[in-house]
Parts: sequence; C-alpha cells; structure tokens
Amino acid sequence: MSRKMTEEALKIIRDVHELFTGKGLKLSVAESCTGGLISHYLTWLPGASRFFEAGVVTYSVSSKENILGVSSETISSYGVVSRETAKEMAEKIRLLTGTDYALSTTGNLGPDILEGKERGLVYAGISKEGKTIIKELRLKGTRIKNREDAALLSLKFLMDELSGQR
Repeated sequence: MSRKMTEEALKIIRDVHELFTGKGLKLSVAESCTGGLISHYLTWLPGASRFFEAGVVTYSVSSKENILGVSSETISSYGVVSRETAKEMAEKIRLLTGTDYALSTTGNLGPDILEGKERGLVYAGISKEGKTIIKELRLKGTRIKNREDAALLSLKFLMDELSGQR
C-alpha cells in the first residue's frame, strides 16, 4: 500500500476521523508490531489533531516496561505476544495520555516463530474507562502484508467497538 492508499483503507481512516471528531473523543495508540503504521494512517488525512492525542512505538520489552509501565511479570508470564500485554499496553497509554480511548497492538508478524507463537498472531487492545477488550488476529501474509493488515484490522476493530457493531 506504500504510495497509494487503497479505497478500503481510506474508508476506515475517514470513518475513524468522523466518528472521533463527531463525538468529541480523544484517541491514543501504543504500537509494537505495527511499528507506528496506525499512527501514520491516523495522520494520513488532515484534521487528525482534533482527536489523535499521541502515538508511541514500544517495540522492545524494555520500552514496554519503561515507557508504558507494562508489568515485567506480565511479560515474563505471558510474553510480549499476548492478550495480557496488549491489555496493559492499551490501559497504560490511555492513562498516560488521559484520552477517552486507546488502541494497542502487539504480535509476531514473522517470518520466524517468536516466544513459541506462530507468525501472523497479533493482539489488538481497546481501552476506555472501565473496560478493555482484546481481539486476536491470525494473519497469513508476508511480514509487510501482516503489518498493514494488523494496522487496518485494528482500526476496524476500534470502529466496530465505537459504533456498537461488534
């Protein structure tokens, strides 16, 4: 998707913009495996500053612990590729930034097995006051395709949650 944004991707991004600005909500993002691609997509269209507060890439274990405050016990017990880590990432970035919603991603895009977890296994987390939900994605493409799919499917997950279509 490098140079040209697909129509489907643009629609998802437009929908996120419209929903968040229409409801006056703020969003923050903590990304690991997507490496900033969600933040890139959110700022693709003008006006993102009206709802997009912050995006951080915490790719290493130490950055997850030291920047976000993810518990070392969570990572040692469940691994970085886990529901539990995605949950903490979403909750911690929301609390750090004071946003209404937060989105997180962590996973293994491939090509190798990581922590005994298969290539293409990604967890997306959404946190809001009093509730955090996690979605497991099982992607089957190349590393680059998995990264793009993880970013867009995570944004779609966020849209579905906010619009009550889950």
